[in-house]
Amino acid sequence: MNENRSVFALDGITGMLVATVLLLSILAGLTVWGLGVQNANMTKFYEIKDAEQIQMISTESAKHRVVVN
Repeated sequence: MNENRSVFALDGITGMLVATVLLLSILAGLTVWGLGVQNANMTKFYEIKDAEQIQMISTESAKHRVVVN
């Protein structure tokens, strides 16, 4: 029989708390990063120039978008 049991081993309560804190910190980091990306893109407006000239299948369509700061 294994008698080297401990409540505070990494496979017990401590391991569960470490995993929970790690997952919550990853969630918080990704949330902050996502909000930063949204905020950066929110301040960059763009206009479409010559909308009538845009073709459905064309590599030139990106030239009609102009970033307005």
